[in-house]
Amino acid sequence: MALVMNDENQRLQHRRGFISRDLAGIAVIIAIAAIGYFAFPDNLALLTRMITIALLVLSLDLVTGYCGVATLGHAALFGSGAYAAGILSAHYGINDPLLMILAGITGGALAGLLCGVIILRAHGLPQLMLSIALINLFHEFANKASSWTGGSDGLSGIAPDPVFGLFEFDLYGHTAFFFGMALLLIVFVLLRFLVRSPFGMLCHAIKQDPLRIRAMGASPKAALIRMYAISGAVAGVGGALNAISTQVVGLDSLSFTQSAEALVMLVLGGTGSLFGALSGTVIFMLFEDYVSAANPFHWLTMVGALLIVVVLFAPKGLYGTSAAFVGRRREQRS
Repeated sequence: MALVMNDENQRLQHRRGFISRDLAGIAVIIAIAAIGYFAFPDNLALLTRMITIALLVLSLDLVTGYCGVATLGHAALFGSGAYAAGILSAHYGINDPLLMILAGITGGALAGLLCGVIILRAHGLPQLMLSIALINLFHEFANKASSWTGGSDGLSGIAPDPVFGLFEFDLYGHTAFFFGMALLLIVFVLLRFLVRSPFGMLCHAIKQDPLRIRAMGASPKAALIRMYAISGAVAGVGGALNAISTQVVGLDSLSFTQSAEALVMLVLGGTGSLFGALSGTVIFMLFEDYVSAANPFHWLTMVGALLIVVVLFAPKGLYGTSAAFVGRRREQRS
């Protein structure tokens, strides 16, 4: 009886520790957003863009960081969500922002399901090649379907209504920024529940030892396809937010470069960690914005140097390495 009570107390303490860390993390995200809002009052478009890309990197972390699926074509999910929301507004006149977000979720999830079914048929390097082929196919399809997507000229005519009929999207980007932060916080909280759920733990175990999971009677491929669809829904939120905030969707949302940069941001912050995905996005985009403005001709060299330093001296990413260091210090003190 005493052992049962002791185990129950340990579980409660474990849950409280998770909740306290989650609350602290959410507080840090809100604090950073507030600092950004007051530090860059004339550049809220950059902060909103940062939120959209953060959603893309979070979605990539679900399949790469937690499931171990190698992909360089994740922008296909982001772009599908952007075009779904943009087409709903430009061609059908449905301009409610929440319905556009829902369209983005649907488009991203369907694209994730399709990509997951194809990519998960291979492993390792062939899997990576399939993802590159898919992003090129999505890009070319959007380019050819110009009557729907605008082709190389981009999809324009997107005119989102005020949020809840009250908050109009202004030129200064205030509404887009706060709308994006609300979406980011909601998605982040839901993903924290997801990665700690039995399904999330199953996906993480598949990354560690898929053969043992198969021997236990579970289907690794079915679980990974479901996670791919969820990842697509998250990326679709980012794509729809990008369409709403910029009121245009271009082919760059389906580019290989977008996919590669998202992977770089994830590695920079640390894979297998939602906080790592967010921190990598913020650090990379701020560094890119500052360096490109200071030296527009050689900024890529500086970005490359930063990545080399991180890979050599912080192989778990900036957040992952910092978290591991803090964990070791706590163990030494205890």
